[in-house]
Amino acid sequence: MPPSPHEDLPRAIAAVQRAARVTRAVQRQIDPGSLEKGDKSPVTTADFASQAVVCETLGTDTPLVGEEDAAELRGGSANFLDRVVTAVAEAGLDADGETVCSWIDRGGHDGSGDRYWTLDPIDGTKGFLRGQQYAISLALIEAGEIVLGVLGCPNLPAEGVGCDRPLEDDVKGILQWAVRGQGAYCQSLTAEGVDQSTQLSASEVTAAKAVRMCESVESGHSSHSHSARIAARLGIEVDPVRLDSQAKYALVARGDAEAYLRLPTRPGYQEKIWDHAGGVIVLQEAGGRVSDVEGRPLDFARGSTLAGNRGVIATAAAVHDEVLSTVAAVLAEDSSGHATS
Repeated sequence: MPPSPHEDLPRAIAAVQRAARVTRAVQRQIDPGSLEKGDKSPVTTADFASQAVVCETLGTDTPLVGEEDAAELRGGSANFLDRVVTAVAEAGLDADGETVCSWIDRGGHDGSGDRYWTLDPIDGTKGFLRGQQYAISLALIEAGEIVLGVLGCPNLPAEGVGCDRPLEDDVKGILQWAVRGQGAYCQSLTAEGVDQSTQLSASEVTAAKAVRMCESVESGHSSHSHSARIAARLGIEVDPVRLDSQAKYALVARGDAEAYLRLPTRPGYQEKIWDHAGGVIVLQEAGGRVSDVEGRPLDFARGSTLAGNRGVIATAAAVHDEVLSTVAAVLAEDSSGHATS
C-alpha cells in the first residue's frame, strides 16, 4: 500500500489513463505495412487527441507546457480535425472541433512561473507507428523541481525486457507514478485508484560489466556508435535493449535494465522537458540516478527545454559514476579528434 498520495495524483493518473484509451484506439487502426513513407497522420491525430484529453481532465487551475498547439488543426482540413474529435470521443468526451482545439491550446504555457504541468502526449512517434512502444508522460513541476510524475506505457508488458514487439492482446500496459519523497510505484494501466500498486526498485547491480543498457531504436535520437564504444569500455557483453520512448526509464526504474543513455547527436541541441520529466522522477524515486553527460543534475527551471544540460544518463545508482566517467572519456576522445572505432 503506497503512502498518502499528492493531492494532484488522482487527476494526473486519470488524465494519462484516458489519454491511453485514445492512443490505443488510434494505434490499433494502423496497418504499418500500408503506411506510406513519411505518413505520420495517425500519430499526429493521436498526439492532438491525447493532449486535448489530458488538458481537459487536469482543468485550468495550473498551466501546462505541452508539445502541441492547435494552429495546425485550425488551419488544416476539416477531415483531419474530425478525426481528432472522433479520437477524443474514445475517452468519453463529447466535444466539437473548436472545443477540442481550445483544450489542446491549454498546453501553450512557456515553462515560466513556479508551478506548471508538462506533457508529452505521445513519446515515441516511430514506435507508435510501428505498433510498438510509446509512452504518455505527465509531470508537475514546482519551483524548478519535479514533484509528481505519471508514465503510461500502453504496450509495455508487466515484466520482461523483450518489449519492442508487435501488439498482443494479452499486453495490458503499465502505469508508473511517483511523488517526490514518497517512492515510485507501478500498477496496471487500467487499475482504478492506487491501492493495487507495487513499489518500484531500480537494480542493485554494482558491476558495470553486468549492466543491461536501453537505447532508442532510432540512432538519430542517441548515438548508437557511442553507446557501443561505451559498452565495450565497460566490458558489457549483453546486447542493448532497443525500444522507443520513456518506456526506457520505466525499464530501468523496475530493474529490467540498468542504464539509459541519451547521448548528444548534434551540437546545440536542447532536450525538451516533456521528453524526460515523467521518467526522471519515476526513476529517481525508484532509487536510480539521473544526470547529464557532464554529471550535472537536469535543470527543469529554464522553461520548456533543458538548456543548461547536455544529454542524459539514467542508471541504477551504484553504477552511475562509472558509466558517467566512461561516457565522458568517449565523448572527450571525439572532441579531441582521437576517437577509436
